[in-house]
Amino acid sequence: MRYFDIECLAFSIWNYPVSYIELLGTLFGLVSVWYASRANILTWPTGIINELCLFFLFFQVQLYADMFLQLYFFVVTLYGWHNWNTKTASMAISNSTLKLRMVVIILVIAGSLFSGFIIKDIHYYLPQYFKVQAAYPYTDSFVMVASIFATILLSRKKIENWYLWIMVDLVCVFIYYQKGIYFLALEYLIFLGLAIYGLYYWRKQLRNG
Repeated sequence: MRYFDIECLAFSIWNYPVSYIELLGTLFGLVSVWYASRANILTWPTGIINELCLFFLFFQVQLYADMFLQLYFFVVTLYGWHNWNTKTASMAISNSTLKLRMVVIILVIAGSLFSGFIIKDIHYYLPQYFKVQAAYPYTDSFVMVASIFATILLSRKKIENWYLWIMVDLVCVFIYYQKGIYFLALEYLIFLGLAIYGLYYWRKQLRNG
């Protein structure tokens, strides 16, 4: 289990220590998002490894909403993997309805506020598990809630998933940089580029029918 400890280092780059868990989470995250941008089913199994690594990483840097998000990701990844495996041939990339877009926006805002309210005091509710106060509870909660809906939209091949991922990636670059996990911040900067590419590629596929 020592390889899941952020103090267990793989190497240092420009005086920044990179742990094994951050390295593996980063690499498999990049591979997973690249496959997603190409609408390739391998996005799901590679995503599982990414989620396992980040679950342990986020616990150690007090980003608890992000930690809980990995549990959700794991469940939805299994669903998405099954869904694409059984329905990919008949499921085309599509746009969401205006009603669905409005529902998603409202739920993301409401869910972020509610989650942030709970997460900010989680060290009081469960002190035996969370000994340190949560960092950026509302911002981190936005990442969690927006990612939940983005993953659902991705599993249904709705093009709007990329707009949510772009917002999530921008926020993640900021909070991970502030928390000093620079390798992960760099990864999410790359994710941002991949999300923009994914939006471009999926829109192209949608136009071409």
